Amino acid sequence: MTVIEAYLGELRARLEGPASAKRDLLREARDGLNDAADAYRDGGWSDHDAQRRAVDDFGPVHLIARDYQAELGMHSGTRTLWKLILGVPMMQLAWEFARKWTFGDWSQLATPTPGWYKYVAQFTHGSVFIVPMLGVLALLSMRWLSRRMDGTRLVRTAGVLIGEAVGLNLLSVALLVIATGFIDASRLFLSVPCGILMVLWVVISVRLALLARRSWRSCATIVA
Repeated sequence: MTVIEAYLGELRARLEGPASAKRDLLREARDGLNDAADAYRDGGWSDHDAQRRAVDDFGPVHLIARDYQAELGMHSGTRTLWKLILGVPMMQLAWEFARKWTFGDWSQLATPTPGWYKYVAQFTHGSVFIVPMLGVLALLSMRWLSRRMDGTRLVRTAGVLIGEAVGLNLLSVALLVIATGFIDASRLFLSVPCGILMVLWVVISVRLALLARRSWRSCATIVA
């Protein structure tokens, strides 16, 4: 194994994040190292020494890994936020459309609705608007903070903002499912399209939580 490939292998092992973004960063690093090594070879250095000097110039692997990990964390966090901003209201609109189209008015429900349930429904419907707003606020904050913080502090702050938005969405969906199931589980499946969309909504919410956790884990792997 060449000096450059050994360096890149160690760098790769230290990074966590989206595979495509990680691959792009490593490709850029390889190109830069190869260009530097070519310049040293042209200057009369042997292949091994040229690669060694290129790696030394590039920087210690633990420092480069810290900067790259911060970039990967930001990439992962931004992607999660956009899914949250667009996905949550789209799921709510799709479910409401399916309910009106395939089931009709709420007055057709066979079981009475307790008074306390309206507060759960109001919380869930309010979250549909609050969660995307939190996502937009997080994106704007990340852009503003990027000019005032180093990459490590920024990505840790972003992880907190993402966790709050995703956590609120997951909480609202969980409360709605649990409360509705307690009253009458059939309400979760008013029709086939509504049932499919409800399951999809839960799956997407859990998926977003896992993505947020991965982004936070990515932050935690940044070496000091």
